Amino acid sequence: MTDSSSRAGAEPDPATQAEIAEAERRRATRRAERYGGSGRIEPGRRRAIAAGLGVLVVAAGVGVGFLGYQKFGPKDVEAEQLGYVVVDDSTLDLRIKVTRADPAQPVVCIVRVMSRDGEETGRREVLVTPSVHGTVEVATVIRSSERPASGSVYACSTTVPGYLRAD
Repeated sequence: MTDSSSRAGAEPDPATQAEIAEAERRRATRRAERYGGSGRIEPGRRRAIAAGLGVLVVAAGVGVGFLGYQKFGPKDVEAEQLGYVVVDDSTLDLRIKVTRADPAQPVVCIVRVMSRDGEETGRREVLVTPSVHGTVEVATVIRSSERPASGSVYACSTTVPGYLRAD
């Protein structure tokens, strides 16, 4: 019988230890060549990467918020259709409500008439003159090439063409 207690605590000989260490070093080298290093990032660099990504996320959020405010925020001019009356086979009476940020500034609104099939059959530019009130109601008559079925506000702008000025 052999004494198992003497073998359990025994150290391998130094030549075997050197061979094991060399084999482990070669495996680590092959792994590093294959996969590009140990894959570990130092703690200081990890914090810098996290901070950089955080700054990018905040900047992207601010950018999206700014674009959303520009697109969906308050406008200089907003118009709403209040109603319309078909007067005859070629005329429509349209009432709109125009709200503007600066009531002293003139505004132009494009209104239109549609036929039953949805085609635009008449259009008109309406000058909304300066006022002391921010919101005003305007009524206008629009001529149509076919029998009118409905009317609507197409768009409004603060850029008033020279031929519409009420000077």
